[in-house]
Amino acid sequence: MKTVSRNPLVLGTASLILASATIYGCKDFLTDASQPQGVLNAQTLANRGGVEGTLIAAYRTLDCTDSVGAWGCAASNWVWGSVASDDSYKGSNATDQPPINDIEAYHWGTPDADSYLQQKWVIVYEGISRANSALRLLHETVAAKPSELSAADAASIEGEALFLRAHYHFEAYRMWGNIPYYRETDTDFRKANLAAADVVTELVKDLDAAIAKLPTTPRNGQKGRASQWTAKAYKGRVQMYAGQYAAALATLRDVQANGPYGLEASFDKVWTGFKDAENGKETIWAYQASANDGEPNGNNANFGERLNFPYSASHFGCCGFNQPSQNLVNFFQVDANGLPLALSNPNWNASDADFKAGNMQPVDPRLDYTVGRDAVPYKDWGLYDGPGGWVRDPGNGGFYSPKKNAHEKASGAESTVGWQPTQLNSVNMHLFRYADMLLMLAEAEVEAGSVANALTIVNQIRARAGVTAQGTGVDRAHIAVPLNDPSITWATYLIGPYPSFPSQQYARDAVRNERRLELAMEGQRFFDLRRWGVTGTVLNAYVNGVGGGAEKTRRLYKGNAEAIAARHQWFPIPSLEVELSKVGGTPMLKQNTGW
Repeated sequence: MKTVSRNPLVLGTASLILASATIYGCKDFLTDASQPQGVLNAQTLANRGGVEGTLIAAYRTLDCTDSVGAWGCAASNWVWGSVASDDSYKGSNATDQPPINDIEAYHWGTPDADSYLQQKWVIVYEGISRANSALRLLHETVAAKPSELSAADAASIEGEALFLRAHYHFEAYRMWGNIPYYRETDTDFRKANLAAADVVTELVKDLDAAIAKLPTTPRNGQKGRASQWTAKAYKGRVQMYAGQYAAALATLRDVQANGPYGLEASFDKVWTGFKDAENGKETIWAYQASANDGEPNGNNANFGERLNFPYSASHFGCCGFNQPSQNLVNFFQVDANGLPLALSNPNWNASDADFKAGNMQPVDPRLDYTVGRDAVPYKDWGLYDGPGGWVRDPGNGGFYSPKKNAHEKASGAESTVGWQPTQLNSVNMHLFRYADMLLMLAEAEVEAGSVANALTIVNQIRARAGVTAQGTGVDRAHIAVPLNDPSITWATYLIGPYPSFPSQQYARDAVRNERRLELAMEGQRFFDLRRWGVTGTVLNAYVNGVGGGAEKTRRLYKGNAEAIAARHQWFPIPSLEVELSKVGGTPMLKQNTGW
């Protein structure tokens, strides 16, 4: 199921949206213009089409829309999860999208940073509002027209809306922690924020309610819809974020043992524009991007990702943002056993040089599924050429480009309309995938003391990572090839299993390292560091020096980064939202500590 696509449900929704404008008869325009001839209200929407369309609208806010603004609301959280972490730089050049400069440098209290925080707040609370609207309309429709929807459909629609409400609140929770929680019965939206722990209670309550309502498979066979298993897996995720390891262990073990998910056969199948590979068994929850669906500006085709492609000399033409960091690229190096070099070599991060083709230091094969680097095939688009103009400003953003979000040339996923359509595609954005869930389960196993179970999970994921590597890309069959394929001349790929986890701390470090390697550039890294309680330790070292290298000497602007301190536990709540929450001159929203 595409969140926006050519099907009767969505076309019906479009008609309903058009009906919300004032309708005039052409002949009587001058005389009748002051009188609305038809408007949408609860009565006109109280039918199957209205309910279904309102629910689809709640799915749509998983990604940016042009009415919200720019890139702070991207489905992938690339600004918040990757650029704010050690995974990537803002990229591009210093003067483009300056608010991200402040986010990257941890100056989160500036007006520029506040403008991006506002975008994120608006998109998640718009999603909450739409989910609550769907719930209200569903209840009104069932009460007024009991035969309009079957009991099964009504239950599933309610479950989907509850799940969406939980998802959007979770997005707000992991940004700001202490947030207001809205339900469909709320009438005054100037609510006080709950403490972060109380938000978790509300999240689990909504997810449990969704689990009770949802079917075990997506309704109508449309894989983009939430199912009971989606909600169960997500509940485990929330429990992990809250540090409820015992509860998460039970939840995630159930999903692993009984759910419908599994790892894709090889890593190239995880992020792809090929229609026959999307929504595979690894997909738990994804934004269903849609290209060439009739939307004239291509805004359903990953609007939020359109900056994150190689620059003008490449096919994509723009814009060079979200460039993988040197620290991240160095982290993919492995030792003679194919294990992360960072575990055994104190100077794993010493090199400042462009890690380009011909450097035969062994690397994890996931490097070239994640990062575009010089003279290495970029999927099936030819050899990546940073010096030739695929990088906008190497002094500012380094040598590399993101790769997971890019479509394959042969996939047909590229948009034909919109600004810079070569950057718009229908690659689904994973918001939560099975490998992510498995590694959370491995974490829970470590915290429970069952490190052998964690070892099995980590090695399962590493075994999948060793099935294929980037190939020449001369055709679809050669985008991914075995690691020992003779056509690979640009790198030495090596990955091996851990023979054991000799201690709980070693296991904890190994699982955390595996999350970085597996989920790099997917918008998860900063939130992982935060929930582990190591944000300051890791990011201050990233800037000032770790593993023999410091980002402030590689990207000189990093020398102006603010030291991560206690106030960086949560992002500041947007100033406009605090102002709008006032009742009798007193803000109901309490700003997060330190801001």
